Amino acid sequence: MIVWENFGSMEDTVFCGVFNGHGPYGHVIAKRVRDLLPLKLGSHLESYLSCEEVFKEISLNTADRMTSDGLVQISANGESGVYNKDQDMVQMLLTSIVKAYRFMDKELKMQVDVDCFCSGTTTVTMVKQGQHLVVGNIGDSRAVLDTRNKENKLVPFQLTEDLKPDVQAEAARIKRCRGRIFALWDEPGVARLWLPNHNSPGLAMARAFGEFCLKDFGLIYVPDVSYRRLTEKDEFVVLATDWIWDVLTNEEVVEIVAKAPTRCTAGRALVEAAVRNWRWKFPTSKSMAAL
Repeated sequence: MIVWENFGSMEDTVFCGVFNGHGPYGHVIAKRVRDLLPLKLGSHLESYLSCEEVFKEISLNTADRMTSDGLVQISANGESGVYNKDQDMVQMLLTSIVKAYRFMDKELKMQVDVDCFCSGTTTVTMVKQGQHLVVGNIGDSRAVLDTRNKENKLVPFQLTEDLKPDVQAEAARIKRCRGRIFALWDEPGVARLWLPNHNSPGLAMARAFGEFCLKDFGLIYVPDVSYRRLTEKDEFVVLATDWIWDVLTNEEVVEIVAKAPTRCTAGRALVEAAVRNWRWKFPTSKSMAAL
């Protein structure tokens, strides 16, 4: 993970990211992405290419996303619904995130000291610049915003979609590329991505950095990108891997964090609650060690 204040040498700008490695060298890849991705993104905030080129790339790999007040996502036709006086800033953030992700995956492919063929990492990143909030996501980590509704009650608002292989748009792309999707008999609720002619590697996500054995069969690095203009009703955002979301609901996470007296204790309380739930729901699982 990383938290970087005054990101890109811009005041009131924060970059946050969570990276969850998988495969034999996933831990190495996650750290490398954590170290390199924000550097490249920071440079893109200074100079970025045409928005149309990036929007076209996204349109080839994403489907329409549901939108709501304040949340704008790039649709399948490549159009952006962001229209306000800060349009240039928003477009810069959106396009910079996409281009930084593209650079990162190409950089990993050229690495000679770490094997990225059957290892990779999920990534969820957030840039907050003033009232602008831009989120990029590949994989099944998640970003959830805590906001207040009309009754002034705290409610979670999920900023990202868990990009699993059985999500309709993701599955359609994977099948077009001859990848296979099925769950193992001992975990029927977990759809996995497999090679066309081999029962491997069984990746439980549709997008990731690395994992180049699957890049010709539907796995992509292009992030799902969303924008939200923050208001006084928005209080905090939680970025976490699936080890949290597998055992805690969005509502439970928001409640735990909101009750904590400080940010540090909030993080600790959240992890402790997840560990308890892992032990209760999956008593024979070793997955809680990853927390």
